[in-house]
Order: sequence, then C-alpha cells, then structure tokens
Amino acid sequence: MTRIAQTPLYPYARSPDQDATQPPRHPVVIIGAGPVGLAAAIDLGQQGVPVVLLDDNDRPSDGSRAICFSKRTLEIADRLGLGDRLVDMGVRWNIGKVFVGDRQIYTFDLLPEAGHSRPAFINLQQYHLEHALVDRLRALQDAGAQVDLRGGNRLTRIDGHPDHTALSIDTPDGPYRIEADWLIACDGAGSACRDMLGLGFTGQTFEDNFLIADVTMRTEIPTERWFWFDPPFNPGQSALLHKQPDGIWRIDLHLGRDIDREAEMRPENVMPRITAMLGPDVAFSLEWVSIYRFQCRRMSRFRHGRVIFAGDAAHQVSPFGARGANSGLQDADNLCWKLRMVLAGDAPETLLDSYDTERVQAADENILHSTRATEFITPKSAISRTFRDAVLDLGARHAFARQMVNSGRLSQPCIHDGSPLHTPDALTGPARSHPGAVCPDAPLGDGYLLDHLGHGFTLLALGSDAPRLEGVDLLEMSDALTPELRARFLGDAAHALYLIRPDQHVAARWPRADAATVRQAISRATGHTS
Repeated sequence: MTRIAQTPLYPYARSPDQDATQPPRHPVVIIGAGPVGLAAAIDLGQQGVPVVLLDDNDRPSDGSRAICFSKRTLEIADRLGLGDRLVDMGVRWNIGKVFVGDRQIYTFDLLPEAGHSRPAFINLQQYHLEHALVDRLRALQDAGAQVDLRGGNRLTRIDGHPDHTALSIDTPDGPYRIEADWLIACDGAGSACRDMLGLGFTGQTFEDNFLIADVTMRTEIPTERWFWFDPPFNPGQSALLHKQPDGIWRIDLHLGRDIDREAEMRPENVMPRITAMLGPDVAFSLEWVSIYRFQCRRMSRFRHGRVIFAGDAAHQVSPFGARGANSGLQDADNLCWKLRMVLAGDAPETLLDSYDTERVQAADENILHSTRATEFITPKSAISRTFRDAVLDLGARHAFARQMVNSGRLSQPCIHDGSPLHTPDALTGPARSHPGAVCPDAPLGDGYLLDHLGHGFTLLALGSDAPRLEGVDLLEMSDALTPELRARFLGDAAHALYLIRPDQHVAARWPRADAATVRQAISRATGHTS
C-alpha cells in the first residue's frame, strides 16, 4: 500500500542537449531529484552556478519515508528560501517520552533553551518536502537561475576523465550524451552512480525487520515523540509513534528477524497490530505500509575525482535518531559553497577534499550513534538485554541513568573538530561556538542572527573592533549584546570576533584580530593554506 503523487511534478521534456552534434559541457550535473539533489541544485542555483539535475522519475517519492527534520535542516532551508514554508506545513515538536511496557519512565525536551528561530524538529512527509523544494527551484528558474530539472532522464553510463565526466543518458526519445565539470551523485541507497564506478560500502547490515504504518486518525495524543520498550501491544519488541501533517500518524513496530515480509504487509495482518496499539475504540485508516531492514555503512571516500557522493548514495544509517535525510541535507550544505568557489577560481580543487574529510567524519558519527541505538533497542545477546533492562529500570527511578537510555539519539549537526579549514581556537569562550561548530542562533533585533548570514564569509564582531575586508560581510554588534549573545558567543570574555563560513560553521574566533590574521584564516578556510 503506498501514497504517491499521481501527477508528474517534473515531467519529461525534450532538452536542446539531445539535438546537439557534440555532447554539451555543464559546470555541474546532479543525479537524483530527492531532497539532497534538489537542495544542492537550489543552493548552487542561488549562487549563480548553472546546474543540470537528472532523475529517472518525474514525481516525489511514494509514501512518507523521511518525516523528521531537525533544527539544523530548517536553518539550512531558511538559507535556501523555503524555511517558513516547511515550518508552516510541518508539525513542530521538542518533547519526547519514553515508556517501558505501559509505564512512562521519563520525558525529555530537545530544545529547552529559548531564543531560537526554529524548533528542535518538525515532522513533515518527504513528499511534501520534495514538493516544496521543486516549487523553490521553479521560482529560481523564473528569476533567471540556470537550474534545469529533467525528469525521465536515466543515467546509463559514466566515463571519468581528468577534467570532466562524460555521461550517457536514456530518455523516452532515446539516448544522448552530456559532459560535466563536476558530477554530484545524490541517487540514493541503490545509487547507479556508485555501481557504475564499481564502488561499494563498508559497515554493518542488520537483519531485524520494522513495520512502518502511516495511519489517518483522530486522537488527543499530544504532538510528541513516544517510544516504547517492550510495549504490551508488541511484547518483547519496540514501538514508535509520531504525528505528521494531514491528520496522519507514523507508527513504527519492531517485528524481529524471521518473518514473512510480504505477509506482514497485508492489511489483514497490519490492522490488528495497529488496533492492539491504539485500542479498539480508535478508528483509523491505512495510508502507507512498508517493512524495512537497514544498514549502518558508508563509502570509504565520498569524492572520486570529478564525482562527489552525497546523502544515502554515500552513507546509510538506521532511522533511529532521524539521521539519514538530515545528514544528507548537511552534505549538500557543506559541499555547495566549496564547489562554487572552485568553479569561480577562488579556491583550489583540493578544497573539495575537505568535503570528504568533514562529511566522512559526520557519517562516522551518525553510524556510531545509529549502531548504538540499534544495539540498545534490539539487544543481540542475553548480556546485552540484561544491561538494557537494568538501564531502563534505573532510568525509571534515577535521573543519572536516563542519559544511558537510547531510543535513538536525535540528529545534531556534526562539529568538525580537527578540520584542516579551521584556525586553532584563540578565544576562551563557550564550547558550543568553538571552531568547527555550527554558529548558534540568537535573537537579534526583530529577527535572528542566522538570518543575517549570507552565502559568503561573515565577520561577527561582538563588542570588538573588526577589520573591513573586501568580499567579507561584516556584522557588528556592540550595544546589542543580549543575554543570549553573551551566553552563546562570549561566556566570560568581554568581546570577541568570529569568522563564519558560508555554511554557517565557525572557522575561527579571537578576542580581537587584525586584517592580516583574518585573511590568513580565510585562506585556510578556502584551502589555500593549512
């Protein structure tokens, strides 16, 4: 059973490239019009980079698929021009509850601190996200951006060369060829790009099966994340409940290993499971049903010459913690400013190696958290189960044990410690804003700090003199040092100067710095020096 858009959103249309006598060359070609590919195309298009985006489909994904989008993803969406739309469509939430059996053992708040523009998470079906991304891409096209989305274009061959990649493409009108200075592979877990280049994954595959059911129902359950260990309606297993827009709720039930997957997806077998969970008096209808197994693994490298992998094409994790789509969108956020600088001649090609360094680090962090959550939720040995049950028992009675309860550590942006792009920390300031971390948000006048950061480098001056440098935005604050700004950027320091990267990660910070010091940090952040 699936929920799918019946009308093509980007139907096949013949391109002038198909009538060219020689394969046309494009600066960037992206394969895959899922969330990551669409976000990358929008990001590059906003920065003036011509992009061709190819997809063998012509509409959003079937079913809800990814639904949990993090605060960091919403901040990225703000920069892409669709953050308000996503938040308005989505269901906001910060609160989660953990149950053992039918007993609630504790509640957590993912964003207890005030003064942020965006909530910790929204829930929004992936097909809604993809619709919003396509609409934003169309708006860019209408404004003159060279972003060409081609549905019904299936990649069939990749031929690598030192200065470009040659692509063979099949369409309803037959095959044609194009060339790309740079190819971004965003074509998902079953990546054709990866297969064509003979590249694989390293990591772990899990045999446990999980049932996803999206149901429409009316209920008084609050907008929170509810997770059960060993619930009475699914004894010995786990369950998860999330609210989505349109009156739809996501239910996730662990089914174990040795099951008949086809049989378990039949409505006559799904309905009793849902009824047992919700109770006999709750009327509901099935919108979408799927059974999944998952992997925690990645490619050894994400850059292979002129081909760069992002999202599920590069790395895969369990769904516990909502780390898949969020991490993929952060891949695009990390890559696009670097690729734009390389294409413009403002940075060496080696800057793209930092994409590999930083996003492999992020993938390893996500895989570690996902693997640990999987081991806790589905213990594989008697000792593991004894440990898990002891932690749950202690967590019900003692706050110290709750940090060990792992129902999925929810997605957070990776702090790129040790990145070659960052200048050693020169400020005794808050840990949350040291080089490598995402710049924290904070109230600023009638808006928020992140709204004032553009697509280039920004100097953020907090009560400190700042040099004025060509091509670097300057944001000075002296009389407007709110308590939030002091807590998030100064700590005990009297003043500070921050260098913020185009993707809003902190590149350097000092109490004060002259122009030469800032220029050196920018050179390092753009791959010119190390």
